[in-house]
Amino acid sequence: MFKILVNDGIHPDGQQALEQAGIEVVNQKVPQEELMSKLPEFDGIVVRSATKVRADLIDACPNLKVIARGGVGLDNIDVDHAKEKGIPVINTPAASSQAVAELVFAHLFGQCRFLSQSNREMPQKGDASFKQLKKSYSKGIQLRGRTMGIIGLGRIGQETARIALGVGMKVVGVDPFVDSVNIDVPVFGAGSVTAKVESVPMESMLAEADVISLHVPFLGKAVLGADEFSKMKNGVIIINAARGGTLDEDVLLEYLNNGTVSFAGLDVFVGEPTPREDLLKHPRISLTPHIGAATGEAQRNIGMELAQKITKVLKN
Repeated sequence: MFKILVNDGIHPDGQQALEQAGIEVVNQKVPQEELMSKLPEFDGIVVRSATKVRADLIDACPNLKVIARGGVGLDNIDVDHAKEKGIPVINTPAASSQAVAELVFAHLFGQCRFLSQSNREMPQKGDASFKQLKKSYSKGIQLRGRTMGIIGLGRIGQETARIALGVGMKVVGVDPFVDSVNIDVPVFGAGSVTAKVESVPMESMLAEADVISLHVPFLGKAVLGADEFSKMKNGVIIINAARGGTLDEDVLLEYLNNGTVSFAGLDVFVGEPTPREDLLKHPRISLTPHIGAATGEAQRNIGMELAQKITKVLKN
């Protein structure tokens, strides 16, 4: 019988599917520093973003037959080294796309109508300043007719584009691997319509976009750094539900403070699980603690996709 360690959790339906396939599942958290001694007894490991599977750990586990990541990114796994050792690395790129895209728009709608700021201030200031706050937050914006720039036109980027098109936004993408993608946009009571989203040069997108949403892995340097921020439209909104480090947090704060960036929404941070305090306290940043895929539906999808892929690898 094959035996796998689920180190960062899995939906019960996913665990049940694995067990029904005859795979023993040990669903418990083994601290990172203990994995070197405990993982060698397993045939596979399932992780999320918390557990690191680096080359030294892979080398210490001669029985390892599969490494599985519940989610999209693989930056916590030495993928190339695993492949050199003949160990498949699998993830679940499709399972959480809709959940992440919806969170992008939760941040976006909230910022456009000052929900985060209102929730911070109304309980503190009380009834006496209700009219003052109403006046302060009376200059919200609507999204219809505005342009969203999406960096990364993979599955999550395309789901984000689908919502944007559905609310009447224009969408442009930046992706070196595709020229364009066709997006099916649901129309209530009338099926769907297909819209083409073009991939354009970064500079073109930066000059045009009213909203920028990141959907790329972290590859060692920021995709949005000082040069990119300097080319953005005045008043742009930036949402990052991809990976910490894909935008330069120092530069983001600089451009928030000088007014070029009107708002930001962040689900991911460089310093997780302890993001920097000046980000957490900034009045024009809305915050979530890396919960892009944290819906019941997405977690079940992830668990079931993991079970299917792990079973295929181990049984074949």
